[in-house]
Amino acid sequence: MRVEVMVPREATDLSRGAEPMTGDRPGVIAFLNDEASETAVRNGLAERTAGLLLRRGGIRAAIKALEREPTPRVLLVDVSGVPDVVAALEQLAAVCTPDVQVLAVGETADIGFYRQLTRELGIAEYLYKPLTRDSVARIFGPYLARQAAGGAEVSNRSGRVVAVYGARGGCGATTIAVNLALQLAEVSHGHVALLDLHLRGGTTGMMLGVRPGAGLRVALEEPDRVDALFLDRACIPVGGRLRLLAAEEPLESLPRPTEEGMKRVLALLCQRFNHVVVDLPMPPGPAERALLAAARQRIVVLGPDVASIRDTIAARKFAAIGAAPSIITVLNRAGAPGTLKTKLIEEGLGEAPDVIIPDLPKELPRAANLGRAALHESAALRRALAPLTQEVSAVRAQPGGRASLLARLLGRGGAA
Repeated sequence: MRVEVMVPREATDLSRGAEPMTGDRPGVIAFLNDEASETAVRNGLAERTAGLLLRRGGIRAAIKALEREPTPRVLLVDVSGVPDVVAALEQLAAVCTPDVQVLAVGETADIGFYRQLTRELGIAEYLYKPLTRDSVARIFGPYLARQAAGGAEVSNRSGRVVAVYGARGGCGATTIAVNLALQLAEVSHGHVALLDLHLRGGTTGMMLGVRPGAGLRVALEEPDRVDALFLDRACIPVGGRLRLLAAEEPLESLPRPTEEGMKRVLALLCQRFNHVVVDLPMPPGPAERALLAAARQRIVVLGPDVASIRDTIAARKFAAIGAAPSIITVLNRAGAPGTLKTKLIEEGLGEAPDVIIPDLPKELPRAANLGRAALHESAALRRALAPLTQEVSAVRAQPGGRASLLARLLGRGGAA
């Protein structure tokens, strides 16, 4: 019998074509529909930046391009000729990092439209056509000047935090967190971070076939040492749109994450990622509670047994304290031999689980041992996980990997 052993490595074939985090990130890209607007932008911003990239095509072209390319620091898009500008901007937000500064040009000269874009949708500035060199320099120039000086404004958008934790040990919460993050990145084309807070004995890196880097423990214990390059140093690329932030502390160590450190790490991640999926240990300490308070959605994973039913009821009550987030219950390994039937679990919980993942005794262990993404090894897991992905991100996940575009991601508000 041949035994295959997974050897951890710094990067797998999943990371081919991965986007740079910050170093090679474009400064300014403009997507414009007509030559006259291109000329006005080029002449008006020539003295403001040397890195301006002009591309023909409006917001639709921008959406298509940024599904594959890194998000620039400043993005100028043409929304003229688009029937539903708000919907198009929502689709654009789904494929851009939250920290991007978006400037827009269009044909509508209505003050109500301007206020909707800048006050409700988070667009930095809007300018209507015809564009002139003077108007472009006067309205858009200051944003580029701040970006060139390294002092661009902080976007009012922020990534959404999703906390995944097991009602008790062995329920498979890490498996759900890893594959949820993978499917989110795949079907939404958004930027996703997977944060593993099991500082000792975490398995997210093993499941993805990568070795966690250094820095997470230091960041959580000493937030003052976290600088602007923290994500570059600590996050590991897993595919083009997913990054893993994890640790492999020795078992004899005693990590002491602080609330300040947790909030600092979370703030950095929410500036750069549309979704932050967290594999959260239970019961949480003070630092983990700070993250739980920031979570937009909380996913409780249980197994098909009596102890999980008891602990799920307690976990849901705990998760609901002090906040009103969305609490999603996931039954994992449903139908496993010797376990409770789903009907008995529903009676014990008092309601049906929101998502049911069937028992997959061959695919999941094999994928984990080989360091491969279980989502790509098991069509059954992909289908079962699709409703959870849709609930988390408002995206329709298809078994073939294609999806409709995300909505509700361009707007004000924090991660909570």
